[in-house]
Amino acid sequence: MDLKLNDKIAIVTGSSKGLGFASAKALVGEGCRVTICARNAAQLSEAETELKADAGRAGAVLTVQADVAKPDGIASVVARTVQEFGGLDILVNNVGKAGGGGITAATDDDWRAAFDRTLYPAIRASRAAVPYLRRSEAGVIIMIASIWGRESGGLMTYNAVKAAEISLGKSMAQQLAPEGIRVVTVAPGSILFSGGSWHRRQQEDPEGIAKFVESELPFGRFGRAEEVGAVVAFLCSPRASWVSGACIPVDGCQSRSLI
Repeated sequence: MDLKLNDKIAIVTGSSKGLGFASAKALVGEGCRVTICARNAAQLSEAETELKADAGRAGAVLTVQADVAKPDGIASVVARTVQEFGGLDILVNNVGKAGGGGITAATDDDWRAAFDRTLYPAIRASRAAVPYLRRSEAGVIIMIASIWGRESGGLMTYNAVKAAEISLGKSMAQQLAPEGIRVVTVAPGSILFSGGSWHRRQQEDPEGIAKFVESELPFGRFGRAEEVGAVVAFLCSPRASWVSGACIPVDGCQSRSLI
């Protein structure tokens, strides 16, 4: 199926590895011009090399080293993208991190950091992107949340910020529909990739993780980052033109929610 994404311009935040990189790779594979960004210069360079090889043409990949959890970081990413590519059609909000423990253990700093590194980057990136998405024939914002934003699971702080992202996505979808901009949230389940949290846990406790897979993952394996990236690419495309305001689980039936 031709997703009709050739020459569309996309920004994927947090895209040097994991779900962000997989999303960028899928979009590049569909002919998009893509800006990737991250804080780590070495990882960003490795991602750039692979994506440029995938693109097979000059000028398809732009890299911007930036901390998009800071207001000037995302502003520089959007500005460089528009300067280099001449506009913007797609924004994928992928940055997110949360720590801390339970209600008595998690400090104010833990809560503040969770929102500063997850929700506020999505808000700022969307706010900066919308003026350009308005000029697109089919502007799209994708929120990478989690099944733990839809139901209980994981760290409490992570639950809270991912639920907030899902709510933000729905509100933006309703607000921006009259302007022709779609907003869709993707809710991955447990995804295994090198350098990710599940990979680290698997190395630290292989027996415990094997039991987790057996009891919690109906297909008997972790999801793969490219399986999420493929869904992101489809949702960014005109083939998904009537999908907006939805939260799409990509979890291999891991979650228990009925909606």
